Amino acid sequence: DKHLTTPPAPTRVRPLPPQDISPLEFALRDSRVSLTIAGAAISPPMVPKGAVCREVKVYPAECRGLRSTYRGKITVDISWSVNGIPQGTIKHPVGYIPIMVKSKLCSLYNLSPQELIQHHEEEEEMGGYFIINGLEKVIRMLIMPRRNFPLAMTRHKWKNRGPGFTEYGVVMHCVKEEHTAINMNLHYLENGCVMLNFIFQKELFFLPLGFALKALVNFTDYQIFKELVKDKENDTFYVNCVTEMIRAVADAGCYTQQNVLEYLGKSFRVKLNLPEWYSNEQAADFIFNKCICIHLTDRTEKFYLLCMMTRKLYAFAKGECMEDNPDSLMNQEVLTPGQLYLMFLKERLENWLQSVRFVLEKRTEKADININADSLMKAFSLTADVTKAFEYLLATGNLRSKTGLGMLQDSGLCVVGDKLNFVRYLSHFRCIHRGSAFAQMRTTTVRKLLPESWGFLCPVDTPDGEPCGLMNHMTAVCEIVTEMVPVRDLPPLLCALGVVPIDATPSRPYAECYRVVLDGAVVGWVECDLAPQVAEALRRFKVVLEKISCTGRSGPYPNDRKTQSVSWVVHFYYPLPDGAACQKPAVWKERMDWHSGTDLHERGHRGVRGGSWSDHSPGALPSRPRNMYQCQMGKQTMGFPVYNYRDRSDNKLYLLHTPQSPLVRPRMYDYYSMDSYPVGTNSIVAVISYSGYDMEDAMIVNKSSWERGFAYGSVIKMESIDLSLKANRGDDNLVFGVRPGDPNVAEKLDADGLPFIGSILQPGDPFYSYMNLSTGEAFTVYYQNKEVGIVDNIKLCSNDRGTGKLKKACITVRVPRNPTVGDKFASRHGQKGILSQLWPVEDMPFTENGMVPDILFNPHGFPSRMTIGMLIESMAGKSAALHGVCYDATPFTFSEEDSALKYFGETLVSAGYNFFGTEKMYSGISGLELEAEIFVGVVYYQRLRHMVSDKFQVRTTGPRDSVTNQPIKGRNVEGGIRFGEMERDALLAHGTSFLLHDRLFSCSDGSEAYVCTSCGSMLSPLLQRPPPSSVASNRRYSCLLCGRVDTIQVIPVPHVFRYFVAELAAMNIKLRLTLEQ
Repeated sequence: DKHLTTPPAPTRVRPLPPQDISPLEFALRDSRVSLTIAGAAISPPMVPKGAVCREVKVYPAECRGLRSTYRGKITVDISWSVNGIPQGTIKHPVGYIPIMVKSKLCSLYNLSPQELIQHHEEEEEMGGYFIINGLEKVIRMLIMPRRNFPLAMTRHKWKNRGPGFTEYGVVMHCVKEEHTAINMNLHYLENGCVMLNFIFQKELFFLPLGFALKALVNFTDYQIFKELVKDKENDTFYVNCVTEMIRAVADAGCYTQQNVLEYLGKSFRVKLNLPEWYSNEQAADFIFNKCICIHLTDRTEKFYLLCMMTRKLYAFAKGECMEDNPDSLMNQEVLTPGQLYLMFLKERLENWLQSVRFVLEKRTEKADININADSLMKAFSLTADVTKAFEYLLATGNLRSKTGLGMLQDSGLCVVGDKLNFVRYLSHFRCIHRGSAFAQMRTTTVRKLLPESWGFLCPVDTPDGEPCGLMNHMTAVCEIVTEMVPVRDLPPLLCALGVVPIDATPSRPYAECYRVVLDGAVVGWVECDLAPQVAEALRRFKVVLEKISCTGRSGPYPNDRKTQSVSWVVHFYYPLPDGAACQKPAVWKERMDWHSGTDLHERGHRGVRGGSWSDHSPGALPSRPRNMYQCQMGKQTMGFPVYNYRDRSDNKLYLLHTPQSPLVRPRMYDYYSMDSYPVGTNSIVAVISYSGYDMEDAMIVNKSSWERGFAYGSVIKMESIDLSLKANRGDDNLVFGVRPGDPNVAEKLDADGLPFIGSILQPGDPFYSYMNLSTGEAFTVYYQNKEVGIVDNIKLCSNDRGTGKLKKACITVRVPRNPTVGDKFASRHGQKGILSQLWPVEDMPFTENGMVPDILFNPHGFPSRMTIGMLIESMAGKSAALHGVCYDATPFTFSEEDSALKYFGETLVSAGYNFFGTEKMYSGISGLELEAEIFVGVVYYQRLRHMVSDKFQVRTTGPRDSVTNQPIKGRNVEGGIRFGEMERDALLAHGTSFLLHDRLFSCSDGSEAYVCTSCGSMLSPLLQRPPPSSVASNRRYSCLLCGRVDTIQVIPVPHVFRYFVAELAAMNIKLRLTLEQ
């Protein structure tokens, strides 16, 4: 689909061998049991067996209506063995996992538009989301560090990791082919040594580098030393440091590879949770396989890579190499939904195996059971499945994971795919987030717009405020590359081009050679003179031979200053600060990649037209802040978001009744087929200061246009009623219905207890009614909304098996929302304003040919904002209406020589109008011709969702706080508006003391308190008990401390002050008041 590039979730119908799920081994009654997941299969969404239905397939529209989850069953093949003897394979379902809409397993896959409409979907349904509890959830795309690539970085917090640690380090995000990921660091210490840091189950572990190198290969100490100090023999500090690291291993009593493995296994196994029969060497092997350079399988390759990272770290610490920029695109990749889904599924299956083990151990403790297929099946059925974990991940966006999946954040991974309008919906799939961890950082470097983002990220579309610069959007021509390109064929090709293998000796000294790194593995040496030729040859192969095209698996090294050419495959392991700079980006003619298997790339430069500004604002290039405003306001516009809203169960939908196609549109408008879901109205706009009701961005609307339906809309709200939630436990007798002969609901509700479709609901009308069959009692629920609503449609729902009673109803209410004074409108140039007055048509100014504008726009909105695009759109729209065509408003189509003003001015002249778009107008009040010529044209106006009906807050009396007796806050609970310190200061400055007293005392928590003038206490005066004979209600207070009656005075004080005095008394602090007449 041209709109979306999000890959489907990694789901298949046929069983797949699960990669990287280790067998679970444990001891059970003197037997060694091993459980291995040999295969997994995910079935399409189907009705459960035994259900009453005609169609077994489940479609997304049903799940939206039922408020359920669109999911398929996952079944695994578990092969088990006892004491190493295979016992067979058991098939067992482990729960349900959500299915992505329009993926290969979805029931809508490959359906034609006509078939989609038959299944109550949009004709242009694009998919790419999940349906959880009836809501459409989108997994965010996150920016991750580039895989398998050593980045030299400075982090001052690393100094807190232990004594001697410095801020220098080399970081690597290691990712296997099946997307299992871990993070690994090398830290530089003050004494010149290097510490290897890896993470296992969210815990940090540190290992001196010498131990890791010695354990990886069966080399002598001298061989390891020679490998580390190649071409650095003259650097005495470096040589001494390497010697010291190797000596530290010997000091620990480890002289051979076996000694080191034994030592490491003994040290770490307490944290690894391995079976008891594993030797210490096997425990050490587990660490190297699971935590260190996991993208490589060969131990020797890991050794050479760690050596290279060590040399880079020393060069970085000594200032010989520059710091890599982790915010640069060439050091990043994208975590797609499919990868996150796959990693999470693998971890949940591993946890499921662990749960099976716990169940088996508990059952063995209680009773003597034999390990056979039946006992295993029983244990499988008692184990919690993966259903809830997946639904929790997608419903909340929170990742519950023991390992952390190599990610920097565990929240905010999913968002609701709002269907407010098509632009907003599309932006969820083009949005790309830097990560919530960076939002807390106090630096601005993360948020900067770097030059290398050109063509990939939109420079305009980022929110203002906290997420500014962290949440970006991809340009239209930017795509996600998801195909994994194998690199097996490249080493032989590199050798043929003159690259010497890593374990061989090149003909030139090592100081005159570069290391060649391919996908995180050091493959050899290339001579300095030969490197540009090798790079050129590879670039030529990449273009000519598709089968050897390595699409950016190894991108250019950042800040590479050793050579004049920019290499794609030849990595130089650190850039020198001297020498020539990188060649200019204009040389990259073929294709730009955003690295490795999950990359963003641009197919050739199509200029700004394809990407940056063209979506947002038509006409000439407007001022940058207004562009950003329009990016945000375009996503808050009322439009026509869906055609199938009667089949949906969204909590709230905004609908514009008469949207129009814009007369002036950028090229991308048609690229995205926006006319299917229009978002505004073409309006006649006159730029004139009229009446004074248009100050400060307000605008005047012609009342006659309003009466004809200008920007009429509705809000569609959905109320879901589930009687099973209202019933007491075990009581299943609630049904929808009314008590026969009940006069209160007879005219409003049908016999089934639900309102009539099309009926008008006034506030306080009966909304629905239900009965208890066992008691005969009827309950009526009333319409709580303050606005008049119309019942649009009602859906009665059963369960997904078709066997349940109709206990659930979804009532859709349509609330008409025609524009009123205070509603927000905006043009497409960030010129937002509110409707300030509906002006009678007879008082509006009119043109010579009798045309009355729809909107009067204040001319003071133009000079400081410089939204020239709106002026040009006004002329172009006028010309388009006169000539009956639509004009292309893509930015940069005009130039200084061929200006937009000249082009549209001439088209206006050809239609008989003024070259500059101005016209003579007459006052609607006096009928006299106005002296100035007024600029009149057609501008596409958007109605925004911010309406007075949702915002106004008014209160005379209402609920109060039980402690302070002050009005509570909150519009929904009829609370008050806070009159704070600064508002108090404003009234003081104006000298309005009575008004201040009214706001802060009379209308808040004014009360009377009794105070003893003798002792000054507010707590001691108590009401005396009246004598039995007295009939009159003369209430007398006496002081508990003084015992006097004549010293009690009544004073007005705020109630919260009395509470404050009581709180102080509780802390044994006495407050004394001094009263004066």
